[in-house]
Amino acid sequence: MSMGPGWYLRRLSRMEPREVGGRVGDAVRRRRWRAAPPDCPAVTDARFTAVLPAGAVAAVAPDAAKRLVAEADRLMAGHAEFFGVARDDLADPDWWYDPRTGRRAPSGYAFDVPYRSEDAVGDIKQIWEPSRHQYLTVLAAAYAVTGDERYAERVAAHLRSWWSANPPLLGVHWISGIELGIRLLSWVWVRRLLDGWPGAADLFENDPVARNQIWHHQRWLAAFPSRGSSANNHVIAETAGQFAAACAFDWFPSSARWRTDALRSLDRHLRSNTFLSGLNRELATEYHGLVLELGLAALAEADTAGVPVPATLRLVLLRMTDALAAVVDDRLRPPRQGDADDGHGLVLDGAGTERWASLLATGQAVFGRLDWWPEASGTDVRTPLLASLIRPNAKDGAPSGVARPASRPGHFADAGMTVLRGPGGIWCRCDGGPHGFLSIAAHAHADALSVEVRHDGVEVLADPGTYCYHGQPEWRRYFRSTLGHNTLELDGEDQSVSGGPFLWTRHARSRVLAAGPCDASEDGAARWSGEHDGYQGSVHRRRVELAAASQELRVVDEVSGPRRDVRLAFHLGPAVAADLVGDRALLTWINDGEGRSAVLDLPGQLTWRAHRGESEPPLGWYSPGFGRKEPTTTLIGTGSVDDAAAFTTVLTFRG
Repeated sequence: MSMGPGWYLRRLSRMEPREVGGRVGDAVRRRRWRAAPPDCPAVTDARFTAVLPAGAVAAVAPDAAKRLVAEADRLMAGHAEFFGVARDDLADPDWWYDPRTGRRAPSGYAFDVPYRSEDAVGDIKQIWEPSRHQYLTVLAAAYAVTGDERYAERVAAHLRSWWSANPPLLGVHWISGIELGIRLLSWVWVRRLLDGWPGAADLFENDPVARNQIWHHQRWLAAFPSRGSSANNHVIAETAGQFAAACAFDWFPSSARWRTDALRSLDRHLRSNTFLSGLNRELATEYHGLVLELGLAALAEADTAGVPVPATLRLVLLRMTDALAAVVDDRLRPPRQGDADDGHGLVLDGAGTERWASLLATGQAVFGRLDWWPEASGTDVRTPLLASLIRPNAKDGAPSGVARPASRPGHFADAGMTVLRGPGGIWCRCDGGPHGFLSIAAHAHADALSVEVRHDGVEVLADPGTYCYHGQPEWRRYFRSTLGHNTLELDGEDQSVSGGPFLWTRHARSRVLAAGPCDASEDGAARWSGEHDGYQGSVHRRRVELAAASQELRVVDEVSGPRRDVRLAFHLGPAVAADLVGDRALLTWINDGEGRSAVLDLPGQLTWRAHRGESEPPLGWYSPGFGRKEPTTTLIGTGSVDDAAAFTTVLTFRG
């Protein structure tokens, strides 16, 4: 997907003058670096002291270690999967090759590479992901746990291969700051985990090639920060990686300045990227997880290096952790809101480790768990290692004078997110919040007033997910669209106006009219209502009520304004089968070996049809992870709406 002049004009229109000035400075700097690339200064006494404390590795649970070693052995055999594409070439990877399209990225000065064009480069996510080197942290962790030098030797061979194939400022891996930041964090942990290996020092601090790469990564990040309308999760990854490297690899004349500047930026942007309630402002749940992982990793580096951090940094991470504990369902799975690209901040675990349970376990180890938190079942490698680096006096919970929630929050007013809960593990997320973050709302979907409904962890009414970013514009449009969510569409248009795959030029404004109680057991029913103005000349209002006794969820949609065509969508989860007769659907699924069912009574004023796995245009799909999609059933009701018309949908669980 290449961008034409129209996109650049639309993108420019979303920038403030200060951002424009900064980007002009970036362009000048790129030209100067092309003519005279900066040189890494000489280093005479480089040492690595940011090691794990004694006993940290021994604290890893045996089953977590077993999963880790199994994953490491698959990697040693050359097998891995990135975004749904299985690879068997990881024993000796081509760092510029995209296996999905078969294309290889062109060489040359990094800032000349047209990375947004799949025709020229291939699928950039497929190329970038292995070079985050998070599979190398897995191999390094396997060495730390087992002492088997085969893992360490493979890590060393791959790092030297990467450094040779990707000299500074040349090629596709020197374009995006988030990639450089996460890669630096991976290198810090690789060096830490290999500390007992005799070749560790010669791989890093004693090797001028390694030092040159580390210096250039930090110099790049200091020179080209994400700014203005792009200062979202990317800037967190950039500053976290920069700070981690400046703490652990503090070998250069600029290390102290880089460390100070990165910490100041990280603290400022963590605060600007996070609501006071603790939810991430992008309103894209996976990025909440990414930012929290990156922030905790940076905190660990600060405490290991003895660098004081602002109290606000710990406070934001604490609030994010409590917010995550508040919104997960009974199976510890959070909402599927907004974009998701399977991005992780730090990977030390094997397949089969539950990401969100692991993150809650880390939060519990760092901040302490509250009585209302769900139990974080299972074990992982990351928690004991990461938590071992954080100062003991930072694990006592909230900073002095800060009160944590006494009971589980259900309504997050600043984020516009409400989670209703009922008996039998009924979980319902209602969306009445802002359309994403900053002027471009890069990772937002046109999903105002949408709902997600789960029963004992099974998705009944599902958010279909994301699937892709680049190269497949029709699929990108569908998974971001209003029709691609459990909400109401007017006249075939999205509620917000897209200007590109990561750009919205007009944002629907939503507001919550009422929220609470959020737990149906408190008052016999849980309630929520909201509205948005995304359809000019019309207002869409939605009311949701969850009745405890009847296990009935009632959704009432009202539209005020002129007569318009309407489509009301309900996307079923991939485990749910539907038998639609007229305006009633019998829903059935299996959970833990037991049959479950529900009845979905749909508005009779609309004509209903079930869609599944259609491609022209896309409809009836669910994306379980980035790069993967599978058919699922979507129920679409079509008709027209007059002023003040109302549509009532009732979902009744039968057990």
